[in-house]
Amino acid sequence: MSAHAEWLETDGLGGFASGCVSGAGRRRYHALLLVAQTPPTQRVVLVNGFEAWVESADGRWPLTTHRYHPDVTAPDAAPHLMGFTGEPWPTWTYRLPTGIELTHEIVLRHGAPVVGVTWQARRPCPGFTLCVRPFLSARDIHALHVENPAFRFESLVDGQRVMWHPYADLPAIVSIANGVFIADPQWYRGVQYDEERERGYDHVEDLASPGVLRFDLSASAAAWVMAADGLEEATDAAAPLASIQRSERTRRSRLGGPLERAADDYLVRRGNGTTIIAGYPWFGDWGRDTFVSVRGLAIATGRLDDARDVLMEWAGHVSQGMLPNRFPGRGEAPEYNSVDASLWYIVAVHDLMQAGTLSGSARRTLCDAAEAILAGYVSGTRYGIRADSDGLLAAGEPGVQLTWMDARVGDQVITPRIGKPVEVQALWINALRAASAWSDQWGEVLQRAERSFRPRFWREDVGYCYDVVDVDHEPGRVDASFRPNQLFPVGGLPFPLLDCEDGRRLVDAVEARLMTPLGPRSLAPDDPAYVGRYAGGVADRDGAYHQGTVWPWLAGAFIDAWVRVRGATTEARETARARFVGPLMTHLSDAGMRHVSEVADGDPPHHPGGCPFQAWSIAELLRVERTICAR
Repeated sequence: MSAHAEWLETDGLGGFASGCVSGAGRRRYHALLLVAQTPPTQRVVLVNGFEAWVESADGRWPLTTHRYHPDVTAPDAAPHLMGFTGEPWPTWTYRLPTGIELTHEIVLRHGAPVVGVTWQARRPCPGFTLCVRPFLSARDIHALHVENPAFRFESLVDGQRVMWHPYADLPAIVSIANGVFIADPQWYRGVQYDEERERGYDHVEDLASPGVLRFDLSASAAAWVMAADGLEEATDAAAPLASIQRSERTRRSRLGGPLERAADDYLVRRGNGTTIIAGYPWFGDWGRDTFVSVRGLAIATGRLDDARDVLMEWAGHVSQGMLPNRFPGRGEAPEYNSVDASLWYIVAVHDLMQAGTLSGSARRTLCDAAEAILAGYVSGTRYGIRADSDGLLAAGEPGVQLTWMDARVGDQVITPRIGKPVEVQALWINALRAASAWSDQWGEVLQRAERSFRPRFWREDVGYCYDVVDVDHEPGRVDASFRPNQLFPVGGLPFPLLDCEDGRRLVDAVEARLMTPLGPRSLAPDDPAYVGRYAGGVADRDGAYHQGTVWPWLAGAFIDAWVRVRGATTEARETARARFVGPLMTHLSDAGMRHVSEVADGDPPHHPGGCPFQAWSIAELLRVERTICAR
């Protein structure tokens, strides 16, 4: 595994710990204690990490290195790392020149803003001391910290318990360790985050260290627990680390395999309910990502109560027929800027109803939300979203990005797709069909849309679909860009819109022109606008997100379509598992089953600094693995 590969531990509340295998932080989001003050929002970094080394009469050996501006690695001696595994939680093995081996582990307690860290020698080490210097910032998750006189270094020591409270308006940090704390306040200036620089963002900050923890390696394992003080969930912060490890090992073993355990990272608490984090490290619970992901993370895995809670949590936020594309945090206004998120919601409601029984009140709540969405879309709502005379759904205004291809650079929308995008029509017709199971009021518009879809989108001469028709609301104007969005009329949704013959031609064309081992490209390589590899700042990266970038979440629709057009036979499922699911599983296994993101095309793919842990990629792989290839 690459030293730059990233690990992730989550707390079930929206907080997490993450970093690189090498130990050097490469993102502002790499942290040891990062907590959600109002789960899953208002996330703050309390403890960024630490510097660790071993001392004895024979010398001093670093276990960590860090990057400092400009491009300095310190200590310059490489840590003596032998191996790393992400199971059952991040675990490193070091071998010192003396032959001593140390195992280092980091585990988060589910349901509490608590992190446990341990180092243990394989054999007693008289005369050897482990030294750990914590790095603090106490800042917003997206900010960077700078040296300032307001930072409070005071350490309140009570036996093995130490409290630091750098800023009065943020939670204090409680540290409990079986070592000795020695106060020694220091600023570590110019910490450099290389991934932030590659993404085109500010990438240098100053961290504060209040002192050093010293552990006698001849006695027992070094155990260190930290928690965010004052948060409701942190009341049991003093639980012994061994107890945390035991309970977490038991909890995780009940979840199933690594893919199921990865899926659990994204299901988090919101109030008394459940929601889905769209991705780590920076996303919250976003509408589109949630409704795509709940089908794989919860419904396909049989976690129907979780699926119900997620959908019920959003049901009360329908406004003018739309659900917000981002769940509002405390004091924030909802963002109603997506045409497809609300339709994905209805598809998820349909899947949940097909998977199990619901109480009468829950069913009514979900149906009412779905019907409010459809009513708003039929009569017309924000951003020109409306059912047109042909029954298809028109959407879009200049300067607004409404589909999943929502990249925007300044005032420029990269893929505006104003008009009637192909996947939006597939979602619209699927939503109308789903709602027709409990209400007959959508029959007329459904019939018009179904009659219109193929004549408007299908290209008989080449055997695939337009990406958008009635572009910019100009009747008859089309966008013939060859994109993976056309998969959704064939796969990825409950009801296909094309027959097997047309679907087979479309899927074969997508496989030939777009498919990679990690999923489909977002634009055909022969398109003049295609950007296969790119580098540069934010504008370069965001401008290329949907111009060739590979998106693993789209592999779910492709695999579903590939199996369907071959008659959904046992042979087709087994072949799909070997050809498509297998390589994706291998990629995820190599990356710890959590690291999956959009990747720029190329050999090997170049990661563009995007969100590394994405819910919908894990979810769609789980969905096809559980429901398409396993039947």
